[in-house]
Amino acid sequence: MDIFEIYLNRLSAAEELYKEAAVKLGDTGISGKESLERFIKERRSPAEYRLYVSDEDIPNDTVDEIAEIFRSCTEGKPEASAEFITDEFLNLLDENERLTQKSKPRSLVHRDGDLHAVVHIWIIKRKDMGIYVLLQKRSDKKLINPGCYDVSAAGHITQGANPRSSAVREAYEELGLVIPREKLMLVGTHRNIYFNEFVKDNEFSAVYIYNDPVDADSLTLCSDEVSEVCWAEIDEMLSVIKSGGFLNCISLEELAMIKKAVF
Repeated sequence: MDIFEIYLNRLSAAEELYKEAAVKLGDTGISGKESLERFIKERRSPAEYRLYVSDEDIPNDTVDEIAEIFRSCTEGKPEASAEFITDEFLNLLDENERLTQKSKPRSLVHRDGDLHAVVHIWIIKRKDMGIYVLLQKRSDKKLINPGCYDVSAAGHITQGANPRSSAVREAYEELGLVIPREKLMLVGTHRNIYFNEFVKDNEFSAVYIYNDPVDADSLTLCSDEVSEVCWAEIDEMLSVIKSGGFLNCISLEELAMIKKAVF
């Protein structure tokens, strides 16, 4: 059976959406509703159509039109099926780590190991002559590094978004913390690659520091993302990580970047 993966991006124009279908189906004659319907109806070989719909809450009549074409044209056909998957779409980066206009469903980005952009937010405080960072413990439900200690908050830069706005969003979603955009200090970027049997995570991170007072006990943690948070002194943590003293997915290189920025 042939499997076709087609992206229905709600940010795309009609011409782009039909071109996407034509490329993925391998038929340059597809340019609109009638030609797409004809292709699906006339195809006799077994086919599974997986249609990934971007998760923006905005109308797009062409996305809905194409989805209905696949739905109606495969209904009652034992040799064909259509599956609809709502997913977050991410812009991909090129080999020079530059943002492109090409976007792809997040689940497929992680399946295929495509380079994509994320944000890391490090919450810090000074106490007793030391520098402390707030760590989150990743939920056991996570596919990537479950139960590991990690940066304060982190997340993907969704298609069309910018790093700073994404950092503000992730801090609120994961920790319930409202951070003004201007309070985030960009300290650098970092490349991280992590592959396991479930995902291929190939990330390029924009790394931010936030140093306004934060009461860790008053944070509202997203249970699907974070199981707990704690403060750790940065030099002690560097030592413990180097000795393999606790389960974590923190980059020593990135942590050293944070230390250099605050001392």
